[in-house]
Amino acid sequence: MGHVLNINQPTTVLLSLSIILLAGFLLTRITKLAKLPYVTGYIISGILIGPYVLNLIPREVVDGMGFISDIALAFIAFGVGRFFKKEVFQETGLGVVVITLFESLVPGIIVTVSLHYIFRLNWDFCLLLGAIATATAPASTMVTIRQYHARGNFVNTLLQVVAFDDAVCLIAFSVVSAVVNSYAGADIVTSEIVLPVVYNIAALAIGLAGGIILSKLMTPSRSEDNRLILTISFLLGIAGLCAAVNISPLLSCMMLGATYINMTRDKELFRQVEKFTPPILSMFFVVSGMNLDIRSFSTLGVIGAAYFIIRIAGKYLGAFLGSSIVKTTKEVRNYLGLALIPQAGVAIGLAFLGRRVLTSAMGDMLLAVILSSSVLYELIGPVSAKIALVRSGAIKIDTPHGKGKNEQETGQAGKE
Repeated sequence: MGHVLNINQPTTVLLSLSIILLAGFLLTRITKLAKLPYVTGYIISGILIGPYVLNLIPREVVDGMGFISDIALAFIAFGVGRFFKKEVFQETGLGVVVITLFESLVPGIIVTVSLHYIFRLNWDFCLLLGAIATATAPASTMVTIRQYHARGNFVNTLLQVVAFDDAVCLIAFSVVSAVVNSYAGADIVTSEIVLPVVYNIAALAIGLAGGIILSKLMTPSRSEDNRLILTISFLLGIAGLCAAVNISPLLSCMMLGATYINMTRDKELFRQVEKFTPPILSMFFVVSGMNLDIRSFSTLGVIGAAYFIIRIAGKYLGAFLGSSIVKTTKEVRNYLGLALIPQAGVAIGLAFLGRRVLTSAMGDMLLAVILSSSVLYELIGPVSAKIALVRSGAIKIDTPHGKGKNEQETGQAGKE
C-alpha cells in the first residue's frame, strides 16, 4: 500500500492546500445566504478544519504556512496603495493623521485606566494591554471593502486610517515597553523596542524606492504577462525582506502601490493583480482561522470580557472624536469606529513581546486576554465593517431594482 499512496510532506501540503481552498469556498456559500462577508466564512471554515476542532490539517502543516500571511498582506497593501493618490490625500490631508491618533490612542488610554481602577491590576500590565489595544487588524476590513466594491470618501478615509494605525500602535507600544521595562528590570534590551520602529521606517523607504523602479520598468511595450511577473516579484521580494526582520509588509507594500499610482496613473496594473489574488486571500483567512484556538474562550474571563467591550467602545469614541475635530462628514464620524474593530496579527505578536516584560503570571494573563479576544474580534470584525460600509453609503445592497449601485458597476462582484 505504501508504494501506491506516497503520503510524504509535499503530498500532505498539497492536499492541505486543496482542503483549505475547498473548505473556504463551501463555508462562503453558507455565509452568503446569511448575507455575511466572505471573510467570516473563511475564518469559520479555518476554525472547523483546523487542529482544534476536526483536525483535518496537521498542526505541523499549519505552523509552516506563516508565509501565506506575508504574501496576502503584501497583495492587500499594494491594492490599498492605489487609494493614496495625491489629490485624494490632499483632500483628507492632516485630518487622517488626527483621526488615526484619536482612534488608536483613546481606546489605549481607556483600557489602561479602566482595567487599573476597576480590577486593581498593576500599572505595568494595564499599560501594556492599553498599548496593544491601539492595534487594528486591517486585512479583514480591506477584503470586505474589496468584496463589496465599496467606494467613496468613507472608504478613502478608512483605508488611510487602517494603514497608519499599525505605525501609531508600534510607536505607542515601544514607548510603553521602554517605560515598563525601566521599572520591571526585565530581560529585554532597548534595541528590541527601537529596532522595529527603525525597520518600519526602512520598509517605507524600500516601498518608495520599489515604486519608483517599478514605474520605470512598466514601459508601454511591456506585455501584460511580464507586467504581472514584475509586480509579483517586487511584492514577494518586499514581503521577504520584511519577514527577515519580523515586521508586517503592510506599510512597505502600501508605499509601493501609492508611489506607483502617483507616478503612472496606471489603474490597469492593480486590476491585473486583483484578479490574481482571490485564492491567496482565501487561504490567508482560512489559515488565520486554523490558528485560532477556540479553547482560549475558557480563559477569557471577566478581565478579557471587559477588555473586549472597552476596546470596542474606545475605538468608536476615538474615531468619533477625531472625526468631529477635523469636521469630516457625518458618515465618517458616525460609522468609522465600527470598521476598526478587528484585532489579530500585530496585537498577538506584541502580546508575546509584552509577556517577556511582565512577571510570569501577569505575562500569561496578557497573552490569554489577547488570544481569546482576537478570536471574537476576527469573527465580528468583518460583519461590523460591512454594517459600517452599508450605513455610510459606501455600498448599497438593497435598491428598488434589486441591486446596489456599486454591485451593478462591478459586473463580477456578484458572480460565483
